[in-house]
Amino acid sequence: MDYRDRVRANTAPEVNARIDEDTDARIRHYASCSIAAISRRIEELESEWDMERWLEGNASALALSGVALAALHDRRWLILPAVVLGLLLEHALHGWCPPVPVLRRLGVRTRKEIERERYAMKALRGDFAAVLHPPAPEAAIVAVKR
Repeated sequence: MDYRDRVRANTAPEVNARIDEDTDARIRHYASCSIAAISRRIEELESEWDMERWLEGNASALALSGVALAALHDRRWLILPAVVLGLLLEHALHGWCPPVPVLRRLGVRTRKEIERERYAMKALRGDFAAVLHPPAPEAAIVAVKR
């Protein structure tokens, strides 16, 4: 298992391939766009939620909901935050928990996957002109491969 990217290691290969293909297709698409469009895409990428943020946000919302319901209605609702926190611990230790396959199939990417596209966009925009000249989509894809 690749401990540097446990989410990818615990994701079905066809899902990883689809996410990578979608990223490569976007890079190719933006290769023919204006610098302004590429810059807008980079801004979008900088605000895209990665897998960790999705899991942390959802786990926090569910845990807080369970605590609130326990305080307002019945303490048996404390089971909800206990389960959610257990699953979050499972993710921290192993890079997997039940929401991961669902989120991955929905296209939620890891930070590394998002950064790969962001750096390719920067290469297309010319930020690394000394490294890639002239910037081309295939060169940008190769330059940021895992």
